[in-house]
Amino acid sequence: MVRIHVVSPEEAQGELEKVYREITRARGSIAQVYQVQGLNPRALKAHLELYMALLYGESPLSRRERELLGVVTSQANQCGYCVAHHSDALNRYLRDDGAVKELREGRVPAMLTPRERVLVRWAKTLGKTPPTAADEDVQILRRVGFSDREILDATMIVGYFHFVNRIVIGLGVELEPVGEQKYQY
Repeated sequence: MVRIHVVSPEEAQGELEKVYREITRARGSIAQVYQVQGLNPRALKAHLELYMALLYGESPLSRRERELLGVVTSQANQCGYCVAHHSDALNRYLRDDGAVKELREGRVPAMLTPRERVLVRWAKTLGKTPPTAADEDVQILRRVGFSDREILDATMIVGYFHFVNRIVIGLGVELEPVGEQKYQY
């Protein structure tokens, strides 16, 4: 149960009503993770811009890699809401229910590429023990072909998911019923 007042789409007025309208136009409906931020429309709008830039914007990282980072980071943070939403998206790219299940459980599927395995390692390091991230970790990313831009984008995506995971967990955001999960947040 959400721990603060949530402004529903029906209650929204002014700036929030505009933001909700934009979300609905783009996604069909408004995920709970957005509605819980409705008391601060300006921050919600900034959040959406960051999300779109990192997960859908121009990047040398593939969409598959970005969703992989989201699932692994959210799993490390035990954020079931984000794991559910992003594992569904990831499976559109992996097309392997078993591999997605392994990732949801914190394991590394054998079918991942060496590049993806290193990304998983990076996300887990930043997710579970960020102070242990070291030069050697970045060198490992480089050895499998990651550019500095890709390393930056991967790190920003992991940081983004930490941010969202804390909102979801801290405020008690619950997963939408299965029929309402028509969109990825």
